[in-house]
Amino acid sequence: MPKPPPEPPLPPAETFSISMPGTVDEDRSQLAPRAEPPAITRADDDRAAPSNAPVRIGLLLPLRSETLGAAAESLRAGFMAAWERDRDNITVTVLETGDVPQDILSVYAHALQNQDIVVGPLSRAAVATVAASPLVSKPTIALNYPEGYGQQGAASLPPQMVAIGLSIEEEARQAAQWAAAEQPDGAALVLTTSTAWQRRVAAAFAGQWQRLSRPVQTIELSAPDGYLSDHELVQLRARLRQTPPALLFSAMGADQTRQLRLALASVMTTEPTNPIFSTADALPAPPPAATDQFSSLPIYGTSALNPGRVNNFPTQDLDGVRLLDLPWQVQRDHPAVMVYPRQLQTGVGSADMARLYALGIDAFRVAREIGRQPAGRFHLDGVTGKLTIDFGQGPSSFERIEQSAVYQNGAPLPVTQP
Repeated sequence: MPKPPPEPPLPPAETFSISMPGTVDEDRSQLAPRAEPPAITRADDDRAAPSNAPVRIGLLLPLRSETLGAAAESLRAGFMAAWERDRDNITVTVLETGDVPQDILSVYAHALQNQDIVVGPLSRAAVATVAASPLVSKPTIALNYPEGYGQQGAASLPPQMVAIGLSIEEEARQAAQWAAAEQPDGAALVLTTSTAWQRRVAAAFAGQWQRLSRPVQTIELSAPDGYLSDHELVQLRARLRQTPPALLFSAMGADQTRQLRLALASVMTTEPTNPIFSTADALPAPPPAATDQFSSLPIYGTSALNPGRVNNFPTQDLDGVRLLDLPWQVQRDHPAVMVYPRQLQTGVGSADMARLYALGIDAFRVAREIGRQPAGRFHLDGVTGKLTIDFGQGPSSFERIEQSAVYQNGAPLPVTQP
């Protein structure tokens, strides 16, 4: 096997363990039982007694990165919040990296010498770098996916690596499944702009819709300075009148989808309600009357439609729009969501940071389960969705089913799919 790359000096690792100097273990015998997240389940033939041996987890994050440092910190906070609840016989060592591939490989190689499980890296490029190396010899829980992962011809991950990152493209595919179940007939019209991530989302929905043998068309709208073109919205309204689809899928974010919704709601008709038979019969033309021609046209989207707590954003304009998001964001009464502390985050980007915090919680729970029972298939009702993980039995697999929701009174509320 090729030798690992030379190791540059590493920053001091931050280690958290089960015993703290100068403290004593808390006696909970006189306390009321605390709430617990849903138990992890395994198949009847895969229920060997879990090991209670000490587990050392290395949390590999780009905390020294200028671009990803804040995201890494949110994920770290969620991971440690979950560890605080279930830290028996588990030690967590936080391993900081930057963005340089050599740095990431070096820290990862060092972690393999001292840890039982590595959680990370976080970026797509870093995951691809580690996955392509010959180093992956211990359980590694990647927090993202290499570019092109899951597509035809893409390289598979090493057997000891499973990727559990949040994927907006996977949300789009799940939205297609949901839309097809609710709208069993007719075509879908996908709306996007030229933004790269929106094009990926649009392609993911359209590809899944075609796999369901359903017709689909995609329209790319111009959006100078983030605002949809009025001229193209007029053309879109005309097209919808001429060839109405069964549904619309918005690959756009919350604000552009709101613009779309308002444009469709403001369709006007100028057809006379008092026909003129002669000039003597002529009456003043009535003002254009609003029509609800498109009010019943379902609109589906991804978690990009949920901006979180953004000051003065008129989310009520999205009422009726369907989307997929994490239970952490739309299902506050979920048994797992209720038992973990929540960071107070507001403003632009706060929703994405909250999702990374939630990913940190589920990443710890997955690592803990693999540490106690390294091989097998298990199900976890987590704060990021219903997770199914198969690990340690050849190529690993991972699936996340997110929560469906519909905007009501300006808030996305969970609903049950048909």
